[in-house]
Amino acid sequence: MKRPNWFQVSGEGAKALGALHHYVTTGTDLPGELIHLVFLRVSQINGCAHCIDIHTRDLIKSGMSVDKVVLVPVWEEVSYLFSDQESAALAWTEEVTRVSETHASDEAYAAALSVFGEKNLVELTIVIAAMNAINRMGISFRMKPLAKA
Repeated sequence: MKRPNWFQVSGEGAKALGALHHYVTTGTDLPGELIHLVFLRVSQINGCAHCIDIHTRDLIKSGMSVDKVVLVPVWEEVSYLFSDQESAALAWTEEVTRVSETHASDEAYAAALSVFGEKNLVELTIVIAAMNAINRMGISFRMKPLAKA
């Protein structure tokens, strides 16, 4: 079944989510590459093809190696490829994205807090929440990836 272009149907809603996206990509002290790494991992967990495609391309454009990008889903097995900050961000990303299962445990919170500090951890959590919201729109309205056969 064809689904509508949600940007056209709800211009104000799209504008609001766009403002949130703009804030998390330009208004925090978090490195841009880290933000896109988090965007990619959230999108992988949620299964948003459109966002996986976009954020994979963004990371490669930023200079991240293809070898590292393709191993993001198994980052814990190849932790030597990821900095302490990236590993902490990926762990917290998984904890928050799967919040119905994890309930954002105290142990995971303490681990993330020790790397990010209070302000950056709040901002990282906003980054995660923003991508989760965008994924839900992308998946629900079947946004297509840029990839071609």
